[in-house]
Amino acid sequence: MAAIVLVKNQVKMQTKILKINSKNPQISKIRQASKIIKSGNIVAFPTETVYGLGANALDSESVKKIFVAKGRPSDNPLIIHISDISDLKRLTVDIPITAYKLIRKFWPGPLTLVLKKSKIVPKITTGGINTVAVRMPENKIAKLLIHEAGTPLAAPSANISGRPSPTTSGHVLEDMNSKISMIIDGGKTEIGIESTVIDLSRKTPMLLRPGAVTLEQLQKVIGKISIHPSIQERKTKNIHRSPGMKYRHYSPNAKIILIEGSNDKVKDKTLQLLSEFKKQRKKIGVLSTTNTRYKSDMTVFLGKKLDRVASNLFKTFREFDGKQIDVILVQGISRKGLGLGIMNRLGKAAYKKIKIN
Repeated sequence: MAAIVLVKNQVKMQTKILKINSKNPQISKIRQASKIIKSGNIVAFPTETVYGLGANALDSESVKKIFVAKGRPSDNPLIIHISDISDLKRLTVDIPITAYKLIRKFWPGPLTLVLKKSKIVPKITTGGINTVAVRMPENKIAKLLIHEAGTPLAAPSANISGRPSPTTSGHVLEDMNSKISMIIDGGKTEIGIESTVIDLSRKTPMLLRPGAVTLEQLQKVIGKISIHPSIQERKTKNIHRSPGMKYRHYSPNAKIILIEGSNDKVKDKTLQLLSEFKKQRKKIGVLSTTNTRYKSDMTVFLGKKLDRVASNLFKTFREFDGKQIDVILVQGISRKGLGLGIMNRLGKAAYKKIKIN
């Protein structure tokens, strides 16, 4: 059965911007934002990964507003954000020992655990499935907001569904102006891509979405981990228990062509495609992790350090859109460590993929 996108009867409203100090959040402002959540409405807020759209995860009507604002398919589950470990025990059942091992090592932080859900979690929050995705963010504003709201928050990325995730309040405003009640401006997010998601509801843990907590780090703590076929770009009939798996995601308006291979071969292919698209009078952007100069309409060198690449990836996608670029040629990177998460996002965003042996 096809997913239903909940976009009917969307009410436009005035979106307020509330600037809060990320290092020393003003509690009076946090409480102002929490009142909006308590009233059943949405507040966009920063986490250490990307900005999220926060609403009461246990109230179906509040959660429905998130789907409407984003234009998000109803079978795409949301991640619930908590500020205290006691909430995990309320939201889930049959918590395995592997969960506590990961919590001790990585919480609070950019790691989401998928576990069997308890009865208090509405079906709309989980996309109708029997598991729930939960994480405890490290960002001070996020933790205080959840605490003051007095409820776990469902909080997907604060963008129109399919668009690049927002790493600044300005990005949120581009997509969500007049669709939500408030945006907390807490500055640029640090990590820049969404959390790692691991499914612990099965006998062998499975990586569902790679992120800043790497596969290698997880393996050191709990041992054997399988990898979801979608990460390996294989089709599957498995139930999708995490956001970012089933649909095309993270895409700018420009068409992304992802090119993988040795540096020399990628450079040659990029030059060839540049020539071809120029003949078609296309505006061309190049996104590179090697400091090669290309005669494109816009070339961005993200650097060689993976944390810098991740931090600026979605921001750069939006900058290409600002220059009305038609096609973005992107150089692939190694899938080791954080590179797996970066390549996962590039693969999901890509219109076309070219692998050169």
